[in-house]
Amino acid sequence: MSNVDLSKVVNWPQSLSKLTLLTELKLSECNLPDVNLRSLSFINSSTSLQLLDLSVNHLNSSIFYWIANVSSNFVHIHLSYNNLKGPIPDVFTSMLSLVTLYLSSNQLEGGIPKGFQNLCSLELLTLYRNQLSENIEDSVKTLSCAENTLETLDWGFNQFWGSLPDFTRFSKLSVLYLDSNQVNGSVPENVGQLSSLETLFLSENSLSGVITEAHFLNLSRLQYLSLSGNRFSINLSSDWKPPFQLTDGLDMSSLKVGPAFPKWILRQTNLTHLSLSNAGLSGKLPNLSSTSLSYSPYLRSVDISKNLLSGELPNCWMQFQELRELNLGKNKLSGKIPSSLGNLQGIQVLRLHDNNFSGELPSLENRTSLLMVDLGNNNLSGKIPTWICQTLPNLAILRLRSNEFNGIIPFSLCTLAAILVLDLSHNNISGGLPHYFSNITALADDFGYDDVIVELVWKGIEIEFGENLAGMRSIDISSNYLIGEIPPSIASMTELISLNLSRNKLTGKLPEDFGNMKMLESLDLSRNRISGKIPTSFASLNFLSVLDLSHNNLSGRIPSGTQLQGFNASQYMGNLGLCGPPLTQSCPGEGTVQDDGIARGTKIDNKEQVSDGLINLGFFISAVLGFVTGFWMVCGCLLLKTSWRYAYFRFLDNAKDWIYVKTKAKVRRTLQR
Repeated sequence: MSNVDLSKVVNWPQSLSKLTLLTELKLSECNLPDVNLRSLSFINSSTSLQLLDLSVNHLNSSIFYWIANVSSNFVHIHLSYNNLKGPIPDVFTSMLSLVTLYLSSNQLEGGIPKGFQNLCSLELLTLYRNQLSENIEDSVKTLSCAENTLETLDWGFNQFWGSLPDFTRFSKLSVLYLDSNQVNGSVPENVGQLSSLETLFLSENSLSGVITEAHFLNLSRLQYLSLSGNRFSINLSSDWKPPFQLTDGLDMSSLKVGPAFPKWILRQTNLTHLSLSNAGLSGKLPNLSSTSLSYSPYLRSVDISKNLLSGELPNCWMQFQELRELNLGKNKLSGKIPSSLGNLQGIQVLRLHDNNFSGELPSLENRTSLLMVDLGNNNLSGKIPTWICQTLPNLAILRLRSNEFNGIIPFSLCTLAAILVLDLSHNNISGGLPHYFSNITALADDFGYDDVIVELVWKGIEIEFGENLAGMRSIDISSNYLIGEIPPSIASMTELISLNLSRNKLTGKLPEDFGNMKMLESLDLSRNRISGKIPTSFASLNFLSVLDLSHNNLSGRIPSGTQLQGFNASQYMGNLGLCGPPLTQSCPGEGTVQDDGIARGTKIDNKEQVSDGLINLGFFISAVLGFVTGFWMVCGCLLLKTSWRYAYFRFLDNAKDWIYVKTKAKVRRTLQR
């Protein structure tokens, strides 16, 4: 039973309790929490359970205690994709019949228990994507008893360290994943003696040295080879004929493979994935259609980016109908983009960025599978084709920045319902912004392609987005010749994270509902001709970390808000009518605002006076000092000089009598009237 939400099924354990001869229990992807393990108490040591699959649930390490009380006769255990933490327990070391153990994608720590030396029947051990850290030579020694049975060892994406051990003792080893660890040193030549090896992943480590023909001497069954992201170089003769025909993939990215394009690679006839990115290749790009690669019937991805390859692309891509991803970016390729690329029925990712391609775009109409088009930083010209918007319903990333496109933005752009990243910056685009941005409704959808990396200008800096690309929502149409107002419908894109419309000729007022885009982290509207006030709704942009409204015609008070006052005054400069913090210019009827945002005074007849707050403070200080001084001047004299004191009190008595007489007389006259 799999893919069933057991948290919503009543009394499901009771239905299993009747299975007295249960040998297999599969509850994968059943939303099974730890509390439900108590419901499995009917499964005890008297059962004959051999296969247990509880993968892709929410289990924590308490599952190990339950397993220990169930059976020691397990043959297959699947606990991948849970919340298992801590060290791998010794519970498995007594399972002498154990053949396969899946513990991948958890949070396990430490190393391989010493008791694993008792597992002489082990054929598969998958610990992929955990936090295991141990000298890899010591870890491999614990598996010595399985040297005649072990076939698959997947320890990728952990923290194993040390030099590569001798794997030749494992005569049946066919799959070895050690990628993304901290293994160092050189690759021993005896790896070429693993005649059963079909998959070898050593990528993303700290390996060094030279890879020679001896490393592949007897690898006649090799189907997938990944060595990328290390520090060694490849030294294979130009006429070398490998003993294998790769059927899955070859990844030698970020290695010293060049300068010449290896001929032995061009002789592979069954490749599905080829990655030679940043491999030091130069010279002309080989015509792939005239090599053995053109007879690979299932070639799905080609990545030869970040090299120095030159020349034009051949116009014969119709031969690669299974191609899903083509990345030739960051080379020196030139000429026109061949029209045959439009014949790739299943193409999903097309990246020809950072080259010298010229001319207009060939038609890619009705390529419904197309998710990403990156043609930025070329010399392409002409108008933005309407078919981009009309016939590519699943397009999520469109990057045409730094070309020579002209004309207006097609009205149909607003029908790109799946767009996540739209970059038309640094072109010659004119006209106004489309008025129906509200039709771009799917800015909240996820990007379903895991392996894509794209360069985006994020907060003013061009950086690479990979795994976090799915969370990006960006529109950049900066450095063009756009005119007119920013349409109010733009505020309906509530999931937008980055918006850059700077360096255009936009006019009019900012939409009042701008604050509806509460997810905005970066906003650049600088160097336009926008006028009017900054809407008060701007104060609601609580996630804003980059803001530039400089060099416009904005006026009025900057709305009060923690974010807006926290930016540097330079982000508002060039708007002569703006006032209020963080600017130094005061708003009409208010005090001049200095850099620290405290009112210092008003200007009367071009002379700066102290503000009301400081007048009051100074007034009270002066009053107190004056009172104290006057009091002691008068009272001190009266205390010290007796004749003055008598005269003073006589004066008070006479004054009292005078006031009394005058008051009586005035009352009498009033009554007589």
